[in-house]
Amino acid sequence: MSTPRRFAALRNPDCRPYLFGAALAMMADNIEHVITYWVLWQKFHSPALAGFQVISHWVPFLLFSVYFGGLADRFDCRRVIQAAQGLFMLVSVLWGVLFVTGTLRVWEACVLLVVHGMAGSLWGPGEQLMLHDFVGDHELPSAVRLNATFRSLGVLFGPVVGSALLLGLGATAGIFVNVLFYLPLTIFLFRTRFTGHTRDGGVPVRHERVGVLGSLRVLRDIRTNHTLISMIILGGLGSFFIGASLQSAMPIFASDLGAGSAGTAYGILLFANGAGGVLGGLVLEATGWIPPTVGAAIISTFAYGVSTLLFAIADNYVLAVALLVIGGVANLAAMSVGQTVVQLLAPPGDRGKVIGVYGVAASGLRFGSGITVGLFGAVVGMHWSLGISAAALCVGTAIAAVPARRRALSRP
Repeated sequence: MSTPRRFAALRNPDCRPYLFGAALAMMADNIEHVITYWVLWQKFHSPALAGFQVISHWVPFLLFSVYFGGLADRFDCRRVIQAAQGLFMLVSVLWGVLFVTGTLRVWEACVLLVVHGMAGSLWGPGEQLMLHDFVGDHELPSAVRLNATFRSLGVLFGPVVGSALLLGLGATAGIFVNVLFYLPLTIFLFRTRFTGHTRDGGVPVRHERVGVLGSLRVLRDIRTNHTLISMIILGGLGSFFIGASLQSAMPIFASDLGAGSAGTAYGILLFANGAGGVLGGLVLEATGWIPPTVGAAIISTFAYGVSTLLFAIADNYVLAVALLVIGGVANLAAMSVGQTVVQLLAPPGDRGKVIGVYGVAASGLRFGSGITVGLFGAVVGMHWSLGISAAALCVGTAIAAVPARRRALSRP
């Protein structure tokens, strides 16, 4: 594939509004986390509930990504994404009502956390089909990479805006204001003509009922496509061994590395971790250094593992910050390349389901990092558990690279 023009998706008048709307919606997602997690801790002081917050966010991706991918294949993706945004807004409103009335109980919090996680998993496959529809095959790498970059911006600024709303308006008013950030994307989807299926060359959307058997069928259909399987395995390795563990482990590393107060060190480490994704997306988009190939995904995933391993054993604060930035760049590159290759190779009629399978690996398996880093860290220490998990990611990536290398050498 020839290299598309720089920032191609951002130049596309159909895709550009979606990117900004998705960044605002992702920011709103993180604002809700900031406000609700603070309220839940102040009210219940429950470590078990804090753990459930992580589980409820990622397990829906594990259980429902393929099913929701089937919905994206079957229906207008604009409406699928709007349904997800509607769930996000409903959850924020219900949080606000419970805050106002002072009637929040643990079981109600658990239900809202699960619905929030379901909304995120519903959004994912439909979004990827819309990106492909906006720009087509040639500029898809740009669209996926820039979408990941704009989402990283939302993740980066969500805690900042959330903290400002919490301090300036209070939890109740802040959570109601948060609803407004979901509206631009929802409104834009009423205005765009793209449905997620208009570029499929006349391939009709399947109208079969979506169920468990349909989800299993797509796994059977793609098992002979070794490139797709490689991308799914690579995404799953990074998700399971490191995944969402860096953020939860950061207070411990901030305390151990502390430059000045632990709070300041913690904030800088978190910012470096998020900024790496944003910086990586912009640099890679501007330079086109990393093509959408299996080899690029393998190298990026391996670099992510190595940088995380070095971060786990680093005893210098400045070096740790630099390694987090490098890791953020590598992680964004690995995930965006993997997502692009999966989209390009997926059959049009089953593209949503195949993306759902990738979502199971790349997002759903993130709950496993709570075991490989979190629970294991309680036994051997967080530095050791993160270092061993990162080393396991490197070994797993090297093993996954062997068959890919053999296939490349077998070609004329």
